[in-house]
Amino acid sequence: MAEHYDVIVIGSGPGGASFAQRLARTGKKILMLERGDYLPRARANWDAKTVFMQGAYQAREDWRDKHGKIFHPGLHYFVGGNSKVYGAALFRLRERDFGLLQHEDGPSPAWPLSYQDFAPWYDEAEALFSVHGQAGEDPTQPPRGAFPHPPVSHEPVIGDLAARLSRQNLHPFHMPLGIKLIEAHGKPTPESVCIRCDAFDGFPCLLNGKADAQVMCVDPALAKFPNLELRTNTYVKRLHASANGRAISTIEVEQDGETSQLSADIVVVACGALSSALLFLRSFSDAHPNGLANRSDQVGRNYMRHNQSILMALMRTPNDDVFQKTLGLSDFYFGTPETPSPLGLVQMCAKVHTGQILGEAVPSWLHWLPKLPFDMMARHAIDFWLSSEDIPKPENRIAYKDGKVQLDFTETNANEHRRLRQELKRVLSKSYKWGAERLAYFSLPMGLEATSHQAGTMRFGTDPASAVLDINCKAHELDNLYVTDASFFPSIGAVNPTLTIIANALRVAAHVEDRLA
Repeated sequence: MAEHYDVIVIGSGPGGASFAQRLARTGKKILMLERGDYLPRARANWDAKTVFMQGAYQAREDWRDKHGKIFHPGLHYFVGGNSKVYGAALFRLRERDFGLLQHEDGPSPAWPLSYQDFAPWYDEAEALFSVHGQAGEDPTQPPRGAFPHPPVSHEPVIGDLAARLSRQNLHPFHMPLGIKLIEAHGKPTPESVCIRCDAFDGFPCLLNGKADAQVMCVDPALAKFPNLELRTNTYVKRLHASANGRAISTIEVEQDGETSQLSADIVVVACGALSSALLFLRSFSDAHPNGLANRSDQVGRNYMRHNQSILMALMRTPNDDVFQKTLGLSDFYFGTPETPSPLGLVQMCAKVHTGQILGEAVPSWLHWLPKLPFDMMARHAIDFWLSSEDIPKPENRIAYKDGKVQLDFTETNANEHRRLRQELKRVLSKSYKWGAERLAYFSLPMGLEATSHQAGTMRFGTDPASAVLDINCKAHELDNLYVTDASFFPSIGAVNPTLTIIANALRVAAHVEDRLA
């Protein structure tokens, strides 16, 4: 007989962990399932060769693109999910992102809810994930109160960059960061967990100073609530629907090579937009022949991931800033007078390492080259992360083909992303003198394997014919099945999606709490 719980949450990333920690206060019997284990804490966490060149923490999976070419998706199966290696940039979607936006390659659809519906949950999400920032600096920032914590200070080179951009009547702002940092006079205090090191974007934090889902949700909730249980190394093979197809009756899991059955009154899926869609697709049955909750044929479709690239501005003088991920620029977010379509967001990367350049920008067959030029590039670069919105298209989808995972994706809004890069180069060229201060630019595009901003594979909406989930993120076709990762996004905007995932998970948790009561 299946072991029974009040609620089972599948996935311990931001969506699953935020939901579980909020619902745990009800006293209900809750089980969280994670296919991976705790990420090991070791000095190698901060080693660029280990993280980027060897991909030590990346899932060992072979997926195929639309041409059948194999690639390795940037997935991380650990307690905390992909947030163990994320950059902790926790933005709210802009108020206009919730409405219809026209792009060069088509419309970005409106959400069934408004920014005002999400605003209180954004407040709660920022408090939960220890977000540092400064209200009023970002010209596209939606209406809000003060941040829970003061902004992370700029180091000299980035502070100088902010001043140079401001002199062009631009509006650089302090990045909203989820970080366990206490500062005094721009330096971490002795009691600060974060030490402002140079291993942030893409690195697991050895000190647990990054506000990830494990550190901020899973571990504190397990310590506080005895009714919450976590099982690691537990892979969910299928969700079995009842005979009439209206509810999930059992969950088939595999742990240590053994298969068993679990059941729950409420089932919450939060595996990440790609893995959640795959779980639904392999959970087909007589009642759901095309995959679970897939009468609309929308499961797996409308995949989004942002158009993303890194721009390295190579300077004549070394950039000795250690923690440079403190500045953002949104002046081009909704376009310019010359280019009225939205262009996107510019934000600083954490310091780029030689291993990152070799692992992400240089083909592996050239790794025999001397490291010196790449060491010089890394030391002399100011590093920017550029994100532009991509449009949800039904043909951009994840599915099983011949028993293999296939991710079909055709880029949209490529011209908008190119213009965003041109705008950044233009303002940098005005800020730094060519030859005397600035050398060159070097761009690193993010390929299909960059799945960190995955979203949109099971959008929410009021019409079951075009949306998998209702506005409470419950599957239209099943009474006890919810989704709390980025699958529900109808559009993705151009800001990092994690804070919206957390806010929505808290919103859905409040709804389920009322339902259970």
